[in-house]
Amino acid sequence: MTGSKSRQRMIGAISALALLAACGAGDRAGRVTSNLFNPEEIPLETYSAEQIFERGEYELNRNKPDQAAFYFAEIERLYPYSDWAKRALIMQAFSYHQDKDYPNSRSSAQRYIDFFPDDDDAAYAQYLLALSYYDQIDEVGRDQGLTFQALQSLRDVIEQYPDSEYAKSSILKFDLAFDHLAGKEMEIGRYYLRRDHHTAAINRFRVVVEEFQTTTHTAEALHRLVEAYLSLGLKEEAQTAGAILGHNYRGSEWYEDSYRLLTGQGLQPAFYRDNWLGAIYRQTIKGEWL
Repeated sequence: MTGSKSRQRMIGAISALALLAACGAGDRAGRVTSNLFNPEEIPLETYSAEQIFERGEYELNRNKPDQAAFYFAEIERLYPYSDWAKRALIMQAFSYHQDKDYPNSRSSAQRYIDFFPDDDDAAYAQYLLALSYYDQIDEVGRDQGLTFQALQSLRDVIEQYPDSEYAKSSILKFDLAFDHLAGKEMEIGRYYLRRDHHTAAINRFRVVVEEFQTTTHTAEALHRLVEAYLSLGLKEEAQTAGAILGHNYRGSEWYEDSYRLLTGQGLQPAFYRDNWLGAIYRQTIKGEWL
């Protein structure tokens, strides 16, 4: 079975499965005489790998991914060297992910990558592994370890499988995860700023400006730097932040607010070389990288 066919079976409604559940099916291998798949009455070992695989698909189709994962795992146990075991392993990873059992999904996906690195579904296994981190990003607080792991795993998909159907989605999710990290820095920076811990706030906004320049948070970070530096009486730093903001985001509300703050103190956005923002100004505006 090809990778695409395997994935089609993950989401397709298999009419034969409904018949299997309602009326039973004869054992293609001739090993079962009962007309009903009922592992509670008949030992699971009595069924063929294909029958157990179809039962796993049936459980997925009736939104029981935990049960599906159980059946796919049983194929791996009962028929470890069969082609069905390989198919069941990627389905096991998928089922665990559907059940939000991310550690087991990740474990199954990693085993697939280890055992079948050149298989068509290896890219999908790597993608599932990345999703096992990515889909938890919004559930974490200030510990961003999962976000960093998601970024690394998504980068693996992009670099190792650039021509796969999952590369484009991984690039999008990578950008969103990167933006999420910047957003957490902004959240903490704003927290410090509201409490007049200006130096701590500046350190957070500086991280966004230096390390997350391509995210959606850069304009606000520059504005918050103007606020914080003015509060500390560091006028040249505030003016330089305003100059960078005006050059890159002149039409934004953040520049309008910063300009109003600066002019309210008789200042104008202006470049001053002798601070860390001067280096940012030279790099992003003047193109002086050395």
